[in-house]
Amino acid sequence: MPVTIFDDRACVLGEGALWHPGRSRLYWFDIDRRRLLGRDDAGPREWAFAEQVSAAGWIDDGRLLVASETALLDFDLARGAGRRLAALDAGNPATRSNDGRADPRGGFWIGTMGKGGARGLGAIWRWHRGELRRLFAPVSIPNAICFDPAGGWAQFADTATGAVMRVALDGAGWPRGEPVVFLDLAPLGLKPDGAVVDAGGATWIALWGGGGVGVWGPDGSPRARIALPALQVTCPAFGGAGMATLYATSARVGLGDRAGPRDGATFAIAGCGPGLPEPRVEAAPPVEADGAACAS
Repeated sequence: MPVTIFDDRACVLGEGALWHPGRSRLYWFDIDRRRLLGRDDAGPREWAFAEQVSAAGWIDDGRLLVASETALLDFDLARGAGRRLAALDAGNPATRSNDGRADPRGGFWIGTMGKGGARGLGAIWRWHRGELRRLFAPVSIPNAICFDPAGGWAQFADTATGAVMRVALDGAGWPRGEPVVFLDLAPLGLKPDGAVVDAGGATWIALWGGGGVGVWGPDGSPRARIALPALQVTCPAFGGAGMATLYATSARVGLGDRAGPRDGATFAIAGCGPGLPEPRVEAAPPVEADGAACAS
């Protein structure tokens, strides 16, 4: 599988890769720089925010649901401005959003975590049709939020423990029962970061500190490992023609003198998957004041 540099802008903490099926464009975030980034055939784009932003789902061709440090935003790409849909753990200044992904029922799952990575400060949340509900806590570093293509289960990980959890979902996409361990990567010395499920039900997991992406089958059996020229790989997303390209973000944060020339870049790996288009997030009327961002 050939690996290329999709975008060479070096992110401090790249995260939240999203292929927008209506715009044929990849979006992702640099959390520490408070930026939303994008690229398509017309070139790169960038939007600056007043606080950290980390993950998104698509509402329509012109709007994203963006998870920020303190809120979920209905973000207009053309205007470069967003309106608050809901506060996200806004009363706790020690936390911020991290990994998130839309689910097959039109909802959006998002994790919160301690800004310094402190243990036990985070949680997994779900937004659906105007309701934001905390699902699971405590979590230290929530990641690997992804879903069965048929909507039967959700997965998420706590990077601090190395465990990838799976929980059954009801017909509306809410958890049914308690999560169980799907993969325990700690004995392998692997730290799961972002993840996505392909059309066949296999899970593709970015490996923080592992320099690549690992692939596990629907039954949890290991299938492949793809090496990338960055140590801290953070979030994969399928996109491109036939949903056959895997994109992956990475991070330079904390590497210091160990950082290489490609750490923080965003990569494209051809011939993967195929994946499935990301589900649309069902919109709901905003309930709070506008929050601005600037495009560049």
